[in-house]
Amino acid sequence: MIDHRGGSPATARFGTAPQSVVALIDAASGVERELVGAWLAEGGIAKEFGSDAPVTQLDLDAGAVAARLVGRQDDPLVVPVRVLWLPPERDGVRRMTFADLALLTNPRKPNRLVQRKLLQSPDRHVVLTGAPALLSELRANNPEASALFTKGTTEPFARAIVRAAVVALERAERTIIGDRYKVPRLVAEEILDSPDFLRRLELIADQIGASPHEVYRRAEKALGELVAAQSRLVSDLFTQAMRPVHASTWKVDSDPSGLAALRDLNRRFPLVFLPSHRSYVDAFVLGDVLARNDFPPNHVIGGANLSFWPMGPIARRTGTVFIRRSFGDDEVYKAAVEEYFAYLLAKRFNLEWYFEGGRTRTGKLRPPRYGLLNYLAAAVRSNRIDDVMLVPVSITYERLNELGAIASEQAGGTKKPEGLKWLARYVRSQQHSAGHVYVRFGEPLSARDRLAAFGDPLTTPPLTIPLHHIEPIPPSRTEAGTVDSSPPEVAELERKAVQRLAFEVAVGINAVTPVTVNALVTLALLGVHGRALTLGEVRAVLAPVLGYIEKRDLPRGELDALRDEQSLAVVLQQLSLAKVVTVYRGGLEPVYSIEAGAHLEAAFYRNSAVHWFVNRAILELSILAAVESGDTDGLRTGWHEAFRLRDLLKFEFFFPERAEFAEHMVAEMLLIDPDWHSRTRADTLGSDILTNLTTSGFMMAHRVLRSFIDAQLVVAERLAARAAGDEIDRKAFIAEAVAVGKQMMLQQRLHSPESVSTELFTSALKLADNYGLLDTAPPDAVARRTELTERRQEFAARLRTIGNRIARAAALDPSNMDTR
Repeated sequence: MIDHRGGSPATARFGTAPQSVVALIDAASGVERELVGAWLAEGGIAKEFGSDAPVTQLDLDAGAVAARLVGRQDDPLVVPVRVLWLPPERDGVRRMTFADLALLTNPRKPNRLVQRKLLQSPDRHVVLTGAPALLSELRANNPEASALFTKGTTEPFARAIVRAAVVALERAERTIIGDRYKVPRLVAEEILDSPDFLRRLELIADQIGASPHEVYRRAEKALGELVAAQSRLVSDLFTQAMRPVHASTWKVDSDPSGLAALRDLNRRFPLVFLPSHRSYVDAFVLGDVLARNDFPPNHVIGGANLSFWPMGPIARRTGTVFIRRSFGDDEVYKAAVEEYFAYLLAKRFNLEWYFEGGRTRTGKLRPPRYGLLNYLAAAVRSNRIDDVMLVPVSITYERLNELGAIASEQAGGTKKPEGLKWLARYVRSQQHSAGHVYVRFGEPLSARDRLAAFGDPLTTPPLTIPLHHIEPIPPSRTEAGTVDSSPPEVAELERKAVQRLAFEVAVGINAVTPVTVNALVTLALLGVHGRALTLGEVRAVLAPVLGYIEKRDLPRGELDALRDEQSLAVVLQQLSLAKVVTVYRGGLEPVYSIEAGAHLEAAFYRNSAVHWFVNRAILELSILAAVESGDTDGLRTGWHEAFRLRDLLKFEFFFPERAEFAEHMVAEMLLIDPDWHSRTRADTLGSDILTNLTTSGFMMAHRVLRSFIDAQLVVAERLAARAAGDEIDRKAFIAEAVAVGKQMMLQQRLHSPESVSTELFTSALKLADNYGLLDTAPPDAVARRTELTERRQEFAARLRTIGNRIARAAALDPSNMDTR
């Protein structure tokens, strides 16, 4: 914006010079009034706007504006004016520090005595003007408030003028202090003044049989609970306090070119950052990366479980919006959330939320949650925003110090509630170096374009799009509590469009997630079924996989360290210090294996990159199925098996449409057999292909898919053992699966403790439900119960067949063949 150091004449914008000027003074002290008065007396308005019109000074206060401005018959130029106080420059940056706090002063809002002293330091204060507007323009921009004025009510229009002045001053400030200090002001007041919102509250009052006054007060309370009261002071101090928590633990590796492109995009559209969620520090890591690159602070949408004292009040002042986990039937709270969400997008504030609904417990992406995306889609459909760009963000850690608690939860332990003691323990646990954290930004997605492409009925004619991964939302309610009032066929199209949008975000995250050194080392050690490997054997397992990664040009971390024996030993030693790998040094040479009881932690690291190897694993099992079948048309058998496996794993991984999936499988085949296209149909999946597969140097099926198939087998067998048709208590069923899974481990019916996971059992139960295996039937429906029992038994039998095939793939792996 414009400050007192130079502006453009008013005639350049308004055509003719205004006949009068009203300076709206935002001053909190006598010193500030003196500075503004001196600036005006020296002709500040004339110098900036080229206008010699008389200037009337007026406090930036709704009462004063209502009394002395809104009723004027002329058309004055309204100019907001404020004094901006600046912190001292330290290392090229003007930022509040704890040293300032120790002096009991805020450099951005100094007390009167300090202000008087700072008059001697011209570099510490600026008289600032916001973008001016004619009174007629303000009336045109606020037609409903202006209409109330014509009926004798001046307060709404006066409040609208004050809000416009504050916004103009905030924008002007950011030209000096930077975009990372963009914060909203007077949010709740503006929302509660919105005629559309007030009309909605009246409708809710009619629907629930409450008085409009009561509903208004409830909305006011809800907004007070929701609205993040951002503070530049708290933001500076919080950044300094929390940065050491991750800066001393990880070396942050971000993508400068991606950030530059996003910064350019942010000048035109609001951005919604949708990161993967692996750690409690994700928001701090991403926030620090964005702040260092002068992005405005995100409004981070978080669960109310993290709003405990003192983190909750502090986080709210840095932009965190705490939302209840469940709205129930509270229509007022839901309306407040929807309105606040749309307000932030309409005002082009950047948002951030973790669309998986919580931290991953397995290391890979969880199925998305759709509630907040529904609010975003609603804002786009209502044309309250032109567009919003969704930014997939991958945050990948080489090591995480919080994995012990995650593994305990997966084995059936109870999650410890967040609180002050929990926070202290968490901060202490982050005191050990943990390598790199990679922050990568995927291709931004236009919400409007994607919703139109996916068949949103309000933006384009409906398209029929098959959704293979997506878990359906119940037709009557989203998980955040939004009740659909659209006709059923329209609501279904809208839901599918949002689901597909979430799918695209997940694919975008996976596409930029790098393969880390620890992901590959744990991939190697988890695939040898408890056996210890020498350093040379680890290198031998990794060498062909590294070649495969290079051929596919996958995103990766510092994988060259795995080619050098000395550097590989360092990686293994770091995993040993983290108690993920154990080292035995008492023999001829050190040997390495997964630490007893640490298989879930090791699987977490492996699973951060497991999506890159799923298609290869499916191809291996498809080839084995074709060879085992003895069919003359092995190609048909192989494709059939590939698509069945894709369907079996649809709640674990994000698979594309069938045609694109087939292209991916062909690409994998060509890596194994470059001459595959030239083979005859009868020879395409014959014994020669099996030979090429084994000579490729590695097998992936047992390393990648075994834990998921074993978890599904536990669920399938427990279902088969139950009386068909009875209602299933899912929580009790998962607890039973954990207990029986541990027994099966002891009986060596499962291959690894990583299969005994509440997260994997939950996904397996969703799959069974998708197959209709949780259907209920009354006791007298004998035929239905018999048919359901047979289908459950067939499901378990199929999983046992796949498990046997995975065992065969493991036997063909060179790292296992060498020991026979």
